[in-house]
Amino acid sequence: MMWLMVGLLTCLTIIVSYFLSLLLLPRAKSLQTGGIFFDDLYDNRFHQIQIELEKSRSLHQATLESTADGILVVDNGGKIAGFNQKFVQMWGIPEAILVSGLDKQALKVALSQLKYPKEYIATIRELYVRPDAQVSDAIAFKDGRIFERYSQPQYVGGQIVGRVWSFRDITAQKTAEAKIHHQSLHDLLTDLPNRVLFNELLASALKQARDSEDHLAVCFLDLDRFKTINDTLGHAVGDQLLKSVTKRLTQCLREGDIIARWGGDEFTILLPKIRDIKDAANIQERILAALNPRFDIEDHQLHVSASIGIALYPLHGLDAEILMKHADAALNRAKSQGRNKYQFYNFGITTQTTELFILENSLYYALEKGELVVHYQPQVNITTGKITKMEALLRWQHSGLGIISPTKFIPLAEETGQIIPIGEWVLRTACTQTKYWQKALAMPSLSIAVNLSARQFQQPNLVDMVQQILIETELAPECLELEITEGIAMQNIDLTKDILNELHRMGVSISIDDFGTGYCSLAYIKNFPIHTLKIDKSFVRDLATNRHDAAITSAIIALAHGLNMNVVAEGVETEEQRRLLQVLDCELMQGFLFSRAISAADATKLLRRYKSQKFNNHPFLVA
Repeated sequence: MMWLMVGLLTCLTIIVSYFLSLLLLPRAKSLQTGGIFFDDLYDNRFHQIQIELEKSRSLHQATLESTADGILVVDNGGKIAGFNQKFVQMWGIPEAILVSGLDKQALKVALSQLKYPKEYIATIRELYVRPDAQVSDAIAFKDGRIFERYSQPQYVGGQIVGRVWSFRDITAQKTAEAKIHHQSLHDLLTDLPNRVLFNELLASALKQARDSEDHLAVCFLDLDRFKTINDTLGHAVGDQLLKSVTKRLTQCLREGDIIARWGGDEFTILLPKIRDIKDAANIQERILAALNPRFDIEDHQLHVSASIGIALYPLHGLDAEILMKHADAALNRAKSQGRNKYQFYNFGITTQTTELFILENSLYYALEKGELVVHYQPQVNITTGKITKMEALLRWQHSGLGIISPTKFIPLAEETGQIIPIGEWVLRTACTQTKYWQKALAMPSLSIAVNLSARQFQQPNLVDMVQQILIETELAPECLELEITEGIAMQNIDLTKDILNELHRMGVSISIDDFGTGYCSLAYIKNFPIHTLKIDKSFVRDLATNRHDAAITSAIIALAHGLNMNVVAEGVETEEQRRLLQVLDCELMQGFLFSRAISAADATKLLRRYKSQKFNNHPFLVA
């Protein structure tokens, strides 16, 4: 090492000087005796030793200057005995101070630059007490530089004669190490803590909460249907959206709260020192509200919502693993309840989570086991009594659990991606069945309505898939209507417009389902090739008793007619509802008053009965 070389060369210089002093004694004696021979002999030896000494000094200095380290040599009294130019450059101490040996003034200049000068002084004082000790550590500067410091005592003849200090600039190395360490604990995209760091912070927060008897909350947040944005617009847009979401989420939190990216579109949030459930709920409401405004990403106007599950310490668990598990279970409950909401854990959720797990696994085999069936519900023109259309509705007859509600398994199918093959099967089955009815019952104008989920609508090959199924089943495009919700339409305006225009050019009709319950913009609706608006059953249900529902229903009907669209009222169950809708100029209706959703065989019987009895003047077709 460089400090060892410096020490050896210093010792060599001292030894050479010692022998030179020994040779001076014969010189003195020769002068006294006047011996010429000895004078000449001494002069030659003296000259040779001077040359060797100069070589030693030159080698010593060259060695000092050639190293990349800053070198400082001090004697036992702390006086500066030597240094190299690298030391001057690194420390910025005027060379005149170093040459003059003003050690105290040099130390003062050095200390003024250090981040922790007291620690530096403490080390020096310790070395005065223990002169044989070695030092190896790092020192930090106020300007951010970091030096590696090494110090070794200098021995001559077994005695300590001074100390050699070596300094190496390791700022770049430490910066790189700090960056690597930061990256190992943070998400590269959002720079939020990752799950490793979050777990460490949660463990620390739990210890503090136990010691101080505080409460805290652990939250799982998942962006609703984010994958469809990634799949349709690409990961670059998805990444930018995640950054924007992160910014909004961070702004909703208090000082001391922690948010981490758990992975993909899932985040975890730690809320320490909350007083009660209301504290946690207020933050969740701020988060949901903050995500409501649209995101403008690369000329795309995107809407995204979130589902959040919350577990509280100590109410819902005493350790990190249990709290995380319960927060995740609460998140799944929030998703199953329609998303865009938060849900606190309760012990009844565990049973429901187990059921969802069973359903999720069963769903992968439901199609091949023949457990999925398509039921059909008619749409009726109450003025003519004609069945104008059948709507295809998916049902699941589980072999062990019985009939599973679509509100349970459709979100699971969406989340797992099973909705893609299932949706394609439903469309093909419905088109095949409709073509059969057209031929067998001589109803060539009968059409079929099929619902598209968000994930289906945004799959890249949707238009090609629809076209291929129409070719295979020989169903005319004008006999197919695809239903989407307002939320689907507004997720990505540009993509929606492109897909709807392609389907329109093909001849397929488009309807907006559950109209009035979402956040659809009329400015965009008028530019979409929409053929039908379907009034949500929530407005129809209280039509006779709620004047607000009546006003909204009337407005939707007027809007549809003004835009030259058809309008269908869903959920019609009573004669009074039918009559009021007819007064409001709504002709097309669908609901239990006419027929429930029934199997293909029962639907065939209903259509045969309709044909044979000619219900032109009697619109009631209850099966």
